[in-house]
Amino acid sequence: MNNEPEKNEKNSDMNSASRAETSNGATNGSANPKVIWDDSKMKSSYANVVNASSTREEITIFFGTNQTWNVSKDKEFTVQLSDRIVLNPYAAKRLWTLMGAMLKEYETRYGMLELKDTHGKAGHH
Repeated sequence: MNNEPEKNEKNSDMNSASRAETSNGATNGSANPKVIWDDSKMKSSYANVVNASSTREEITIFFGTNQTWNVSKDKEFTVQLSDRIVLNPYAAKRLWTLMGAMLKEYETRYGMLELKDTHGKAGHH
């Protein structure tokens, strides 16, 4: 059975890596069900800042934008939060796996990304 998702004609931006999660892990020995990705109600948002929190039952990811050009002398700036995604731990683990694969592919194509930690030191993450 073909596990490749069908794409809505108006949005063909989904690439093969974002379609990697195509089955629900059926264990009854039958073929995995076909997933149809319905993007008719999908919205797009831009974020250049991300943060997260967690409890035993869920992981929450916050997305926003930092529009500060020059940090004030107080070293403070405001991040406008725009979206919050709440995941159960299993969905969060699948997202972590998918994002790791996407970043590995990105760095293979465009070079290693270097992040600065909170103390301004460069490091690989």
